[in-house]
Amino acid sequence: MDYLWVFVTFVSGFLFKQINLPPLVGFLAAGFGLHAFGMTPNIPLEPLADIGIILLLFTIGLKLDIRSLFKFEIWSSATANALVTVVFVSFLAFLFTSIGVAYFAELSWMSAAVIGFALSFSSTVFAVKMLEDRGEMRARHGQIAIGILVIQDIMAVIFLSLATDKTASWWALSVLALPLIKPLLTRLLTRSGHGEVLVLTGFFLAFSGSQLFDMVGLEKHLGALAVGMILSGEKKAVELSKSLMSFKDIFLIGFFLSIGFTALPTLNMLGIALLITLLLPLKGLFYFLWLTRSRVKSRTSFLTAVNLSNFSEFGLIVCAISVSYGLLPKEWLVILALSVAFSFVLTSSININVHNVYMKWRTSLKKFESEKRLAEDRFARPKNASILVIGMGRVGAGVFDTMRDELKKEVCGVDVVKRKVLEHKKAKRNVIMADAEDPDFWSHIDLEPIHLILFSIPNHHDILEANKQIRLAGYRGKTAAIAKYDDQESELLEAGIDVVFNYYAKVGTGFAEQTLHLFDEQHLEI
Repeated sequence: MDYLWVFVTFVSGFLFKQINLPPLVGFLAAGFGLHAFGMTPNIPLEPLADIGIILLLFTIGLKLDIRSLFKFEIWSSATANALVTVVFVSFLAFLFTSIGVAYFAELSWMSAAVIGFALSFSSTVFAVKMLEDRGEMRARHGQIAIGILVIQDIMAVIFLSLATDKTASWWALSVLALPLIKPLLTRLLTRSGHGEVLVLTGFFLAFSGSQLFDMVGLEKHLGALAVGMILSGEKKAVELSKSLMSFKDIFLIGFFLSIGFTALPTLNMLGIALLITLLLPLKGLFYFLWLTRSRVKSRTSFLTAVNLSNFSEFGLIVCAISVSYGLLPKEWLVILALSVAFSFVLTSSININVHNVYMKWRTSLKKFESEKRLAEDRFARPKNASILVIGMGRVGAGVFDTMRDELKKEVCGVDVVKRKVLEHKKAKRNVIMADAEDPDFWSHIDLEPIHLILFSIPNHHDILEANKQIRLAGYRGKTAAIAKYDDQESELLEAGIDVVFNYYAKVGTGFAEQTLHLFDEQHLEI
């Protein structure tokens, strides 16, 4: 049975990947399929799913700037969406009840409001997975989406605290002192090295935060997020996040499988779930309109809206608690589980080509932009540069310094992370903040003086998209990029990149070139 589970999950994930859909959709299908055939897991899936969510929220915290939560476009979007969804779904429930639609007749106004509240959430697991796959966690739209998701998670925690018998103790105030131990946590990370001890340290910190919050009567998942946020901004936090990525993804498979084991649906339940899924375009439209009215760029608003156009695992938790307290008929837990699964399937197909979709509708979407933009959405232009370095991480910074100091070239760096840009400016590097995948950025700069663009972005899909945008903007100069694997190198070369440096394959050559000067002429002759 254990092998059969692994086999079915693997085949489903693999097949969905072959048709350019996220493997997580295959994992959902595997869960429903195994359940339909009457199979039950030999080990409980809930603990595995719980570990995955704890690690997910911890890694989100590592990459989150807490100050972003107080930005108007973030907290207002989350709050307004919750209010509008509750009112709209309550009205629909009343309408469907009056015409005798199945499962709505049993609903009270309170029950309808609970369903609306559950549907207002977007999936943290799904949205973050999409952003990670595209390497856009730190992009402007990624940060807005994550901020809204965190606000929603906090709303869910407040609801669960009010709806259950579990109340926070006075000791809960002690969590406010957690930032005081940041120096200790930072030193702990530094002393953990780079191997398995660092990974174990990540598990220890995530579960310690979770356990602490649980002990004082707070939602335990919020504890993992809080500890991650305390470490956000530390250089070691980036390495820790990368080291935990694979472990997090494996445990999250348990979460997606567990959705399929919520219950077996009836045809009527399937029909209601499909009907609810039709609300997703309205959800995305609301986010887009609200964000553009909040002076966010149309592209950023669109990408954020698409990321949030789904239903959430937290909605399932809200429904489960409501069912246990008699606030909601149990059939609605199955209906919502199906709605969550359908939303993942629908939005994943859009997410996989979201940049192409924006380009197709770009002219129409830009009409919704406000004339006044937020500071983060204003374009910066490279000045006095003949070379652009896209992505100013360690590799990009090294390329920048070599071009500027040794080759005496005029170089400008481009990065999407504001904090990183400010650090480079303090180091006297000419760096601007911009998203290289944004066609509006390239259309607003003069590409004529640029002779070389180097892509040092770790995600090769981002390089392909950025390369596509510069070609559409009329760039005719040379390009170079980095790659990790042979297949990525081939794909980049086929896309028209002039030079691709596979730094895993060529690190030995680079190392040798750096050491040749250690030999004098006599040794070289020998």
